[in-house]
Amino acid sequence: MATISTPTPSSSHSNTLSLPSNKLLLTKTISLHNTSRHTSFTTVAAASSYNSPVLETSSAKKSSANKFLDSCFVFCTSVALSASVFVTDVDAFVVTTPRKLQNDELATVRLFQDNTPSVVYITNLASRQDAFTLDVFEVPQGSGSGFVWDKNGHIVTNYHVIRGASDLRVTLSDQTTYDAKVVGFDQDKDVAVLQIDAPKDKLRPIPVGVSADLLVGQKVFAIGNPFGLDHTLTTGVISGLRREISSAATGRPIQDVIQTDAAINPGNSGGPLLDSSGNLIGINTAIYSASGASAGVGFSIPVDTVGGIVDQLVKFGKVTRPILGIKFAPDQSTEQLGVSGVLVLDAPPNGPAGKAGLLATKRDNYGRLILGDIITSVNGKKVVNGSDLYRILDQCKVGEKVIVEVLRGDHVEKIPVVLEPKPDET
Repeated sequence: MATISTPTPSSSHSNTLSLPSNKLLLTKTISLHNTSRHTSFTTVAAASSYNSPVLETSSAKKSSANKFLDSCFVFCTSVALSASVFVTDVDAFVVTTPRKLQNDELATVRLFQDNTPSVVYITNLASRQDAFTLDVFEVPQGSGSGFVWDKNGHIVTNYHVIRGASDLRVTLSDQTTYDAKVVGFDQDKDVAVLQIDAPKDKLRPIPVGVSADLLVGQKVFAIGNPFGLDHTLTTGVISGLRREISSAATGRPIQDVIQTDAAINPGNSGGPLLDSSGNLIGINTAIYSASGASAGVGFSIPVDTVGGIVDQLVKFGKVTRPILGIKFAPDQSTEQLGVSGVLVLDAPPNGPAGKAGLLATKRDNYGRLILGDIITSVNGKKVVNGSDLYRILDQCKVGEKVIVEVLRGDHVEKIPVVLEPKPDET
């Protein structure tokens, strides 16, 4: 309800129009009712002082005209004030405050949006035959994550994600699915490379960083498809460096692994671990958990290790890694003998160690066990167990000559061995 009060001009018998010298007071009260509150506005406007001299006319007609103009002025002023209050009030209810995010939140949102197009979902399919109809069909036997390596359609993931697959399918972030072929894999380091025939404009290679200068405590981000869910982001920090885990396929140790408390669940395997700049620093590979779900201890293969493996797989379809060409006893067996080192069980004559003359363990004519050579160091680096031997060989190259120190009987010998490439995997 609006009330407008204006002073009424007075008239006299002498046809004189007199306007008051006091200010024109316009008062408007507006009551607005909302579902959650009652708002009341009172606007008081004062017109400019109206101190006009006394107007004298000789005719009643002129006086009536002045009254009409004065009434119009008052009416227009009232309408203008009413409209001003109304518009101001409407604006106050229409304007909404946008959601405000902190700078670190904005950075995390931007990182996820920028890198999600590079992360893919991998489905592992296995062929099965119906026992009654003998029809062959494919069933999903596992899934995991991966990421786009280059514009040629190469996809990097873990080897255990694709192990045992008869067919593989890769789903991009836009939900388009492509059949994938295996370019190559490295079981020892749990790395595999696939390739899909997708348009280049749909492929977004992930930015590759470095892992040599990582620090404990820095933020990391894991993107993947845990439990088949579409692109999930988990965050945490690097909780440890230079860890060592064993390959799920061969048991060979993987050194310099990154430990993180970012949640890594089934389906995250093969996905990227990113730093705060959105650069790849590792591949999410394994967790320590009794239940099979994340317990805050996850491991990622560092990108410095992955990069060299991927380059070899893309170029040659395999990884050329040097070997001694021996089979050795479990560490527990060597410890029971009371010696420190690696006991050689077999050294095929066509292998590097056999050619160099290392002796294998065997039995004599009476069935008694004759121990072979016990490797105690390679190139001056002490060997206590099998992990030490693998770690040293990983730093060597094919064709390199190394000095293997062995304990043979009751004396020590130093034998030069030329390392050869690892045979092709079948």
